[in-house]
Formats: sequence, C-alpha cells, structure tokens
Amino acid sequence: MKVLILINKVGLGDCIIHINYIHEISKKYEKPVSILAKENTRAKDLFLDDPHIDEVITLDRLNDNSGSHDGLSGFFKLARDIKEKKFDKVFIFNSSLRYFLICKFAGIKKIAQYPLFKKRGQHVVNTAKIFTENELNKIVSTQPELLISEDKILKARKDVSQSHKNIVLGISASGQTKRWGIKNFIKLIEKINEKHPSKFYLAAGKNDQQLIDEILNSKVGSNCISLNNLQINEMLPIIANCNLYCGNDTGFMHISAALNLKTVALFMDSPVLAYGKYSKNINAIIPEGETEETTTHDTKGSISFDKVYNKCIELLTN
Repeated sequence: MKVLILINKVGLGDCIIHINYIHEISKKYEKPVSILAKENTRAKDLFLDDPHIDEVITLDRLNDNSGSHDGLSGFFKLARDIKEKKFDKVFIFNSSLRYFLICKFAGIKKIAQYPLFKKRGQHVVNTAKIFTENELNKIVSTQPELLISEDKILKARKDVSQSHKNIVLGISASGQTKRWGIKNFIKLIEKINEKHPSKFYLAAGKNDQQLIDEILNSKVGSNCISLNNLQINEMLPIIANCNLYCGNDTGFMHISAALNLKTVALFMDSPVLAYGKYSKNINAIIPEGETEETTTHDTKGSISFDKVYNKCIELLTN
C-alpha cells in the first residue's frame, strides 16, 4: 500500500512534533511513506536520512495566496500532482474540507482525517496523538526522534571539541516578545564557562545575523561558533554531537529535543502545554509569577537569569 501523510502546518517545530506519528504509520504498513508539507517546515532537510520516509512533496501554499497550490486553480493542480503518485491511502493531519476534496479528486480510496470543521481549539500534540492511535489501534508515544546517518554524526564529531561541553544556544525567535535578551545569553556563556569549559553553537534565523554578531564581537566570542552559514541538514549532525540546548522556543529547540539533547526551553510568551510537554528532553522555563497553564501567547513576564543558569548547570552536571 502506498501511503501519503499530509501535514498542513507552517513551522519546523510543528513538523518535528509529528515525527513519531509518521514513523508509527510507516511501521504499520511496513514501508516508507510520502509526506506532503510546506517548504518552511524544512521537511526535506529534516527527513533526508529517515528510512521511514521515501519522498517529501512540497505543498506550495503561501500567506499571500500566490502559491501554485493556492486558489481554485491550485486546488486542481495539487489534486493532479497527488494523483500522479497513485496513493492508496492518505492520513490528513487537519480538519480541512479542501484537503479532503483534493484527495478525493486525486483518486485516493482510503482517507483518514481529523474531524471536519473542528479546527478551533485543537491541541497540536494531543489531537495528532489521538488521531494516530485511533487509526492504528495502538498507543503511540509523543516522543519524536530525528533520524540522521551515523556516518554524518561521526564525521561531524571530528570537528566538535571533545575536551569541552558543547552547547547549542537558540538565540533568535519568531518575535521580539519570545526572545530572552541577548545580553542574558552573553552572561550565560560567561558563567557556564566558569563552571564547565564549553563551546557554544549559535543557532538563529537568517535574518538574525545581528544577534550572532553581538555575541561574536563580545568578550565571550572566542568560545562561540555560528551555525548561520549552514543548511538545516548540515546543522543536524553537529547538534547531535552536543550536550545541551538552551534557548528560546524555536525550531532549534524542537530539533535539539528530537536529537535527544537535554533541552532548556525558554517560554516567554508561547504555550508550554502545547509545545513544551511532548518530549521528555524538554525542560521548560517560564516567566516569573506564571505557571505552565498560564504561559501562553499573551504572557508578558520575564525569565530569571538564575533560573536558566541553574537548570543548565544541573543538566550539564548530571
């Protein structure tokens, strides 16, 4: 049976959250599956070495509706693109009538999907878990695992210091209110180095070079290496060789957790219960005076330096 999995999510982190569900579906049918996902999920980079996935098809839908799969013409183009692949079954991880009809037009006989018209209030992790469990008739873990070629990991290890702790710092975020201040990161580098001589890998978006430069030009810059000139698939083996991630709630946080790093995740104003509880590797740090239940997109508090530093030292020591 040829299986397609459709993930209509916009972020890299959302894609990672679905990894174990993809793996379980592949195991059920005892063959690799195909993924349909948007380009900004970076699915092609993330799944390059994954034996459970044989193809990533780009879902070309954009915010300004200019993608080749947008609009009425895009509806039929996507249906044609899918039909050419001759899939027998599709798992649709959303409640959209559009994708249900597209898969019908594409001639897919077996369609499994979230309940139609039920998008409001869906939990990104729990809804996917329940859906997968119902379809596969088994309990499914939420713990994701990014699979990377062992040869790539061993090759990267040659360039990663074996005499230091190696720490990934996620210094950027999708918005200003989600960022822990860059001066906090500089102070953190300094204080951790006093306790554990370390090398720090700076992970940020392509538009955040100024944040990287601020650290590289500071007194701790000699202990830091920027990952900004690398593609995601080139970063993965390096991150896999590190001991710890500390940083904002970004795609790099989810990558690190899925590569089995101890992860200190700073939730400034994003929902912990949605994005910080699905992996045993994630240690969520929340603003002063907040709880995991109250830390959401509307949170405006600040995170204590000591709380972050102490958690990093704890995880590096144990």
